[in-house]
Amino acid sequence: MRKLVNFCDYFVICSADSDRHVAAIVNGIEDGLSKLDLKVRHKQGVNVSTWALLDLGDIVVHVFEGEARQFYGLEHLWQDAPKIKWNK
Repeated sequence: MRKLVNFCDYFVICSADSDRHVAAIVNGIEDGLSKLDLKVRHKQGVNVSTWALLDLGDIVVHVFEGEARQFYGLEHLWQDAPKIKWNK
């Protein structure tokens, strides 16, 4: 992302099945980060939302409910950015 924007190196985009699932994923990310002694700089849309954003500095995490992910189409908006596939 750094070649396209000046505010981060990576976007992480993931899907959730419901607004509660969005919140659970965000909580899981925050729990994992706290174990590494890392903190979220800013978060938005976490409480009962179809889209949550976590700003970690060089990484921005987007957690979408399925329909919201399709509607906002970040993958299309930032299609010039190189993609990194992550296998579970």
